[in-house]
Amino acid sequence: MKQSQLFTRTQKDIGEEEKSLNASLLIRAGFIDKLAAGVYSYLPLGLRVLKKIENIIREEMNAIDAQELLMPALSPKQNWEATKRWDGLDVLFKLQGHDNKEYALGATHEEVVTPLMKRFVFSYKDLPQYVYQIQFKFRNEARAKSGLLRGREFLMKDLYSFHTSEKDLEDYYQKATEAYYKVCARLGLKDLTYLTYASGGTFSKYSHEFQTKIENGEDLIYICPKCNLAYNKEIIDEIEQCAECKTSKNQFKEETASEIGNIFKLGSKYSNSFGFKYVDDQGQEQDIIMGCYGIGVSRAMGILVEVFNDDKGIIWPISVAPYHLHLISLGNEDKIIKEVNSIYKQLVKDGYEVLYDDRDESAGIKLNDSDLIGLPYRLVVSEKTLKEDSVEIKKRSEKDFQLIKIKDLSKYLQGEIKLV
Repeated sequence: MKQSQLFTRTQKDIGEEEKSLNASLLIRAGFIDKLAAGVYSYLPLGLRVLKKIENIIREEMNAIDAQELLMPALSPKQNWEATKRWDGLDVLFKLQGHDNKEYALGATHEEVVTPLMKRFVFSYKDLPQYVYQIQFKFRNEARAKSGLLRGREFLMKDLYSFHTSEKDLEDYYQKATEAYYKVCARLGLKDLTYLTYASGGTFSKYSHEFQTKIENGEDLIYICPKCNLAYNKEIIDEIEQCAECKTSKNQFKEETASEIGNIFKLGSKYSNSFGFKYVDDQGQEQDIIMGCYGIGVSRAMGILVEVFNDDKGIIWPISVAPYHLHLISLGNEDKIIKEVNSIYKQLVKDGYEVLYDDRDESAGIKLNDSDLIGLPYRLVVSEKTLKEDSVEIKKRSEKDFQLIKIKDLSKYLQGEIKLV
């Protein structure tokens, strides 16, 4: 992609209205645009990041046999009345159609997926089933804040599982937990993300969150130093020691964090609300047991920026960076332009994702923009580098650069970047 063709621009100053670090950097770097409090447009660079996060999640959900579908964002009032959440869920956006019927915008999808699966699942032979979607959700937050960490409209992966027994649910619950660990590892967040006990749903004493430690986190968690399990502030008063290793909670370390995902054992609450049962091998009707598993896709994008940044801008992990390489030409001489164009074409041919800064701007603007945008590798071609038949290469996460001969560039990058 040639940077001169991007319709977006970086910004030096976005005012004081946006106080969150993640949204401030993403807006300044041209990844998102704020339409209203908690509502953002994802611009070309930002959408590329969002899609890469999506695909990492999608691959790990497919690996635990979940089937992807896409459900409506709009759902009728009677579905929410069936679960007693039309009046019981205080963040629900409600609206009325021309047919004078009332609807809700999806804040979550138990009210849609449960009657949907009832149409196809009848017998124990049809179970278990696991379905997921990646879709925008809508929540009427009283105070949207923290940029992408708490929005009124946000992208989320929600997986729902359906089982014949609590034992079968527990087995899949563990699979989903391991899949979440893999997602966090691929996002570069493995060492900062903790499985966290939180207050339970209708089926169990505890649910589990995946909390990522960040300086500006909305949550307080308490981490066991021995086994690295964590506990949300909401339940810490209920326990005296770690549920896993029995370490006294007096030794727990308090940290600020933000939730990237959660998993819940729902039991039969929603299946019973819709009369959704299965027939066992004895011909008897039995309760269907459910679980749900969420990951905030756009929230993950915000968390990544909160974690990976410095005073110059964003530092994207290569797994989710919009492009692998930022190729920059310094100087307007024909020799430089010809050489950079040749390098650009070869890099693209070799399979690398390249943002080529071909703009007619000063060296200072180009280099500052490159730091702000935060691609993993910066390649600079100038009159100085060409005197040595070289390219200046610098990792965004490091201070020092090195000169690599143009003829050795492909070999160097093969050792640095693993292309899928």
